[in-house]
Amino acid sequence: MGTDRYTPRSYDDISPETRPTFAQALIPVIGLVAFLGIGSALLKLDPHIPLVWSIALVGLLGRYVWGYTWNDLYDGIDRSLSMGLQALLILFTIYGVVSTWVAAGTIPTLMSYGLDLLSPQVFLPATAILVGLTTFAIGSSWTAVGTLGVAFIGIGSGLGVPEPMTAGAILTGAYAGDKQSPLSDTTNLAAAVTNTDLYDHIRAMRTGTLVAFGLSVVGFALLGLGFSGAIPAGQITEIQTALASSYNITLLAFLPLVVTFGLAAAGYPALTVLLAGAFAGAFTSVLVQGTAFVDAWQVFMSGTAPETGSELVNSLLASGGVSGSGWTIAIVVAALTLGGLLEQTGVLAVLAHRLEQGVKNTGSLVAATGISAILTNALTAQQYMSIVVPGMTLRNTYEEFDLDTSDLSQAIESAGTPTGALFPWHAGGAYMSGVLGVATLSYAPYYLFGYLSPLVLFTFVVAGIGFTGSATNASDPSVSPADD
Repeated sequence: MGTDRYTPRSYDDISPETRPTFAQALIPVIGLVAFLGIGSALLKLDPHIPLVWSIALVGLLGRYVWGYTWNDLYDGIDRSLSMGLQALLILFTIYGVVSTWVAAGTIPTLMSYGLDLLSPQVFLPATAILVGLTTFAIGSSWTAVGTLGVAFIGIGSGLGVPEPMTAGAILTGAYAGDKQSPLSDTTNLAAAVTNTDLYDHIRAMRTGTLVAFGLSVVGFALLGLGFSGAIPAGQITEIQTALASSYNITLLAFLPLVVTFGLAAAGYPALTVLLAGAFAGAFTSVLVQGTAFVDAWQVFMSGTAPETGSELVNSLLASGGVSGSGWTIAIVVAALTLGGLLEQTGVLAVLAHRLEQGVKNTGSLVAATGISAILTNALTAQQYMSIVVPGMTLRNTYEEFDLDTSDLSQAIESAGTPTGALFPWHAGGAYMSGVLGVATLSYAPYYLFGYLSPLVLFTFVVAGIGFTGSATNASDPSVSPADD
């Protein structure tokens, strides 16, 4: 995606008459946290409702306290939804793709072969590594999770591995591979908004990514040691028998996988790749599984409800199709609406300005960058915003500290890209939870890379590793831009 379609408003761009004070800018943040706590945790409401409350709060503050017109507020919403349109279209499409791949036997065949090849002890680290390599090759974490990830959830269940652990390993591999792939949209975006050469950006992230991913794999290997003998007697045979009774388990069923990943590796856009995957899935359903043409495409819309004779297999392969994406789409639209209002009213600019004012040295600058990316993720529910807002806001400050642009690019992506999936209302969190069938808060403790990526970033800054200015003044509070 191009960066010319969205430029965040800076602190100086906003008229003092309509610009919130720092105390006022904290009100929506406190409100969102309180509403989510009361609505989701206490009242057990879907997260859509607290988001609607937050939208109303920011809208009323913008109109009656900060003096924006209704049209001003709608413009902010429009820009945010436009920026998130690609994500919304991918959400619609991937739900249909998953269903066509189930009907085509692609996911059932992956499950059947995976149960033969993997053991509970090595399953979690192997999952992280395999998904990571796949994502690196195709450049799309969402595509890898929505296809391979769904199959690994089924394999893990057959091996007796809890689904939240499997989901954590899947996401760890997906986001680690995404960060290092030159085909990734977020990787290209981070390089673009900071005016950094793409491969300089990737090289700057490499050490930190490998350390965070390596520690994650070790963590999953340790978790896997606890699954010795965890497979219920006869469960793998039962699952494979149920799969074989309803699907033609054959290598031909991998045709959608070959088409999808082949086009992705060739550099085609994610949406084009996924649509091709849906067509390949429908074609394979007809060719390999003997499904009627109309039924093959009805699955794309309405989903699957297999009757294999195994309750576990039925639950693993049940899918909602495009029509089942409504819950996830609704939460993403609500979150994007809130993010657009926060940006339009200047709340994000004021918070970023306050963070910038607290910068005294390169260490605090990089830390502020990472914190800004994480907060932007939480407030706007859009990982593109977590890259664009701090990237453009802090670019001049990095120049003042005589830091390389790759220092900024790796900071925003190390903290911004992986952490979005930790928030239930975030586009990434809602998507991952929806396609994997595991609640965000359930997989969050096991999504190790989501924590380790920013932690390694902050540790490297303190240790003076990997940043052009960190070795000289990261720990010296007396150094400021004027001293450089």
